Amino acid sequence: MSSINLLLFFFFFFVHGQYFLPSSSTSTSLVGINYGLVADNLPSPSTVPPLLRSLGVGRIRLYDADPNVLRSFANTGVEFVIGLPDRCILKAAADPSFSPAWIKSNVQSYLPATKIVAITVGNEVLTNNDTAYARSLLPAIDSLHSALASLGLDRQVVVTTAHSVAILSSSYPPSSGRFRAELLPLLCPLLSFHARTGSPFLINAYPFFAYKSDPKRISLDYALFQPNDGVLDPATGFNYDNMLFAQVDAVYSAMRAAGGAARGVEVRVSETGWPSGGDPDEVGATPENAAKYNGNLMKLVAANKGTPMAPKTPLRVYVFALFNENMKPGPASERNYGLFKPDGSPAYKLDVDFPQDNSTTPAGSGGGGSGSGGGGDSSGNATNPDYYSISAALPVWEWQKGGTMVGMGVLLLFFTCCLI
Repeated sequence: MSSINLLLFFFFFFVHGQYFLPSSSTSTSLVGINYGLVADNLPSPSTVPPLLRSLGVGRIRLYDADPNVLRSFANTGVEFVIGLPDRCILKAAADPSFSPAWIKSNVQSYLPATKIVAITVGNEVLTNNDTAYARSLLPAIDSLHSALASLGLDRQVVVTTAHSVAILSSSYPPSSGRFRAELLPLLCPLLSFHARTGSPFLINAYPFFAYKSDPKRISLDYALFQPNDGVLDPATGFNYDNMLFAQVDAVYSAMRAAGGAARGVEVRVSETGWPSGGDPDEVGATPENAAKYNGNLMKLVAANKGTPMAPKTPLRVYVFALFNENMKPGPASERNYGLFKPDGSPAYKLDVDFPQDNSTTPAGSGGGGSGSGGGGDSSGNATNPDYYSISAALPVWEWQKGGTMVGMGVLLLFFTCCLI
């Protein structure tokens, strides 16, 4: 090999191996984010990866399998949970040809460039008061899992669904957590499926709703992960200093009470967040409280913390949501969960500075978010100096980009000197 060819070889090895290959660091990132598309003014998906890098987020949950988003994150190492929308559940359960075709089109065609690791079938189906959908949920899940297995993808991609905390009949104290009796015939077989396939049990948990409903009795600091005396569970002796951990442990208690089918099944939080705005009667929906909730939550998760009932299992959380979504129905809070505004600027200041191994760098799961897919594709304002920044992580990201270029120059100089 000539000296010039050798030099070019090492140049392209460095560039492609160091800049474009998926990052192994995403596997350590327990912080995820829900990327909702129920809006007509969102930036192009191609402009979104830098926003994720600025947050140190290595996981995304979609409510469908939007091709523009999946293509935009190819070769980034970001892990994806994609969704089969509610409207497809009946067909997936009844039509044997549906799931194989859906998997080939929405999963296999993007692998391995886009790192799809899970599929959620519907969202909060068991509490949507539609018995046909509820009865079809597990058959649809089974059908998709079988389609994955037929392609040899079942060990790479798991299938699950996300539930509202409304599946619980009781949740306080956490040790008293129990599933609603009428849902047990549906939940027990589902738990058996999770145990058999190794897929997680997903819960959408929002301390905001509990606080909004009873702000005089529920401590705001307890809801926001701020310092407080905590709440004691007399049955276990565990002291809970935040409501989210209490909600998750109530689910663990309900699973144990449901029987041995749930043994070894991990609970993950597929949605949680705090709105930065709301209607006059939505107490606590402010930018300041949203910043405290999401900032404290992301720091807690990044520290690999487990709940009192599952201390050895670091809790994985998907924050709701990436953008404010202007077409979401319901109260004003539903349109104000985003960390970012549609123009890419921060909805509020979020001071989070993650350690390097918990970020996706260039070297490299009852409330909001129940809608699925269909956002606009308008361009973001890339000239806005705040476009890539929501925290102090921006200087780190800029330094890393500069460091990459400097590293390339140093490497080229080294090999040039060796070849002369």
